[in-house]
Amino acid sequence: MNELDAAGISGQELRASYAECKRLNSLHGKTYYLATLLLPKAKRPFVHALYGFARYADEIVDDLGSTLSLSEKAEALSTWGQGVLNDLKHGESRDPIGMALADTVQRFEIPHSLFEAFLHSMTMDLSVSEYASFDDLMEYVFGSASVIGLQMVPILGALSPEAYPLAEKLGTAFQLANFIRDVDEDLDRGRIYLPIDELASHGISWEMLNERVLTPQIRSALKDQIARVRKLQREADAGINFLEPSSRPCIRAASELYCGIVDEIEKIDYQIFTHRAKTSHLRRARVALPAYVQAIAAR
Repeated sequence: MNELDAAGISGQELRASYAECKRLNSLHGKTYYLATLLLPKAKRPFVHALYGFARYADEIVDDLGSTLSLSEKAEALSTWGQGVLNDLKHGESRDPIGMALADTVQRFEIPHSLFEAFLHSMTMDLSVSEYASFDDLMEYVFGSASVIGLQMVPILGALSPEAYPLAEKLGTAFQLANFIRDVDEDLDRGRIYLPIDELASHGISWEMLNERVLTPQIRSALKDQIARVRKLQREADAGINFLEPSSRPCIRAASELYCGIVDEIEKIDYQIFTHRAKTSHLRRARVALPAYVQAIAAR
């Protein structure tokens, strides 16, 4: 039985929408997609729908090859995003991505406010280039990543309300790990997601970052940022046991692979300006194979 049949998804157009979300996931979210394969088939399409929504919005904002100005991107994001939010209120959509999302949201009663928060953070990317403090950054992180964890919990299956705050925390850890890895790429976009006051405490300025040279100050700051990711991961991992057993191998694998980015940064000696840290195929296999065995046993 294929995933759509297992999930009870019928109707040609709706199935096509879920298929498009899956395509986006497999194409752009390779680690995320790998982890999704550890879920029971009946859960996977709904996770693809969440990813498709997030990826489509992100593409509007961050497509470096786009000829659109920032104001044109803002208008495109607002038009598409508001259209999808309106569709969620009505419980159905004609949008190729929104159709699967609306179906998923309705099935699992996922709060619409989580999608509003996500779009708010995507809009911030078009006008905000830096964050003065960690508290300021968290407004962006909540909408861009923490809400993803909250959206996922109803699909994964919560055995306790405690699953929600810990899922939010894990989403935060994922995002902060990405920020550390992507400093060079984000500078190309005219942004920095490491808190300015924390950088300043290490003697780091925008000008120093833009020189793209790893200094002792930058190395020290990266170590502090990595320590925060690991602390959040340790705290969040306790929440995995509050999920249905069949979902746990997926989230454990995702936690190790996503937060494992910081391990890879250490392996390249923090050379984030000349190398892009990424999880090796060997490490993915080492994580995925035992997780697969656990996933089969849990079913």
